[in-house]
Amino acid sequence: MISLGAGRVAGRGADRARFVLPAGPWRGVAVRVGSLGVLLALWWIVAAAGVVDPQFLPGPRAVWEAFVRANSWHQLAPGVPRQVPGEQNYFLWEHLLASLQRIAVGAGAAVILGPLVGFALGTSTTLSAILGPYLNFLRTLPPLGYIGLLIVWFGIGDTSKIWLLFLAAFPPVAVATIAGVQGVSADRINAARSLGANRVQVVSQVLLPATLPEVIGGIRVAVGFAWTTVVAAELNNGIPGIGGLAFLAGQQLNTPLTMACIIVIGLTALALDAVISFIGALLVPWKGKA
Repeated sequence: MISLGAGRVAGRGADRARFVLPAGPWRGVAVRVGSLGVLLALWWIVAAAGVVDPQFLPGPRAVWEAFVRANSWHQLAPGVPRQVPGEQNYFLWEHLLASLQRIAVGAGAAVILGPLVGFALGTSTTLSAILGPYLNFLRTLPPLGYIGLLIVWFGIGDTSKIWLLFLAAFPPVAVATIAGVQGVSADRINAARSLGANRVQVVSQVLLPATLPEVIGGIRVAVGFAWTTVVAAELNNGIPGIGGLAFLAGQQLNTPLTMACIIVIGLTALALDAVISFIGALLVPWKGKA
């Protein structure tokens, strides 16, 4: 009897000591926050212990101070009374806004033209045979492969950067649209035609709703790919620009500022993807329910 009672008491104590994560959507949030906390703790420990040279791995505090400096007025140099804004005479948020504007124009044009070209190639075997190889050729080229040519054609201004971002974002949208159109069942199309639908009605009432989820997925990939190309786009005359600032800070061995820019670039990418996912959920509420 004593041993059974002791076992029950020990079991209750273990149950009380066990950490239980919150249920529902907060569980995922708790896991992500905990993971981030562990990562920051490990980063701080490694930096504080001096395991890695601060030139290569600055601590969280140094990165935070670089971020604050890049978003505030400060002295040009110690002992110099002149105040300058941020880095390279722009605040960090201004660098980020300049890059987002380039993404909006370049990737935005791809988001508009990509589905149109994809629908044309997906519904016409003749166009697909003529233009398909060129699209695949463009899709396989890395952006750094033709950035030099774009600079020769359009100079080092924003035009070459916008073209680079457009060429990076266009193929994923077009290819996803083609895959969506070709994935529509022929039975659906034949059924619509048998009910008297014309070509425009087939496209608007059958092909477009069935293809839209693929298009949204292609846009997510395209915008993400364009955003990862922003550093390459801003290698030359990329100020203001978050990618250009990261590249310049790396050249100057300003590792804290480089890491601050990388973190901002990553967080912005997550925010862009979340916005596109939210819009996609509003546009295609039937996705995954049929």
